[in-house]
Amino acid sequence: MSDRPYVLLKCAMSLDGYIDTAGPTRLILSNEQDLDRVDAVRATCDAILVGANTIRRDNPRLMVRSEARREARTAAGLSATPVKVTVSRGGDLDPTAAFFTTGNIEKIVYCETSAIDKQREHLGSVATVVDGGEPLSFPHVLADLAGRGIGRLLVEGGSSVHTALLTADLADELHLVVAPFFVGEADAPRFVNPGPFSWTSTSRARLAEVRQVGDVVFHRYALSDRFTSID
Repeated sequence: MSDRPYVLLKCAMSLDGYIDTAGPTRLILSNEQDLDRVDAVRATCDAILVGANTIRRDNPRLMVRSEARREARTAAGLSATPVKVTVSRGGDLDPTAAFFTTGNIEKIVYCETSAIDKQREHLGSVATVVDGGEPLSFPHVLADLAGRGIGRLLVEGGSSVHTALLTADLADELHLVVAPFFVGEADAPRFVNPGPFSWTSTSRARLAEVRQVGDVVFHRYALSDRFTSID
């Protein structure tokens, strides 16, 4: 077992690089064809990770939707859908959120050491709450997940999580979908926040695949020498 899982980042954004609007209504960037592609990718993973703000804002279920894919996982001795993981530095999460209430699978919450007692009291009945370090450390989180048997991790956002993993060189692959419209709101969230990224104009990421999926464009980038051709 490696000291961390294979980390695959997934994001959909507008032509001007936004992943949502600044308003309260969730922006739909993808389409049914691409959502099915994402579902297929989910079915190949051991766990899915999102940040706490994504749970608060989008209330995602993070499940494999296809019955055939769930059955194939079960037949292979796996859970029907991947383990769900989130990171929360100390802010409260709603224990009735879909992240916790959907799927008969393990849910893991990593939080900072100073918040562990509070989080276990608040979420201990719906999730496994794990000390993620002080401050919360993604290398520590990934090492702990590897120790729990997670070999392939799909990260679905949001901006802070993607930025932290990319700037720490902890990502192996990126799936980036571009939708055919603009958002044009200065306060709207982007794919990543400012940071010291390894991939620059003089050190480019390797484009491994690009294809049209309905009206969006799917890009696949190799971000490390661990990159694999598994779909």
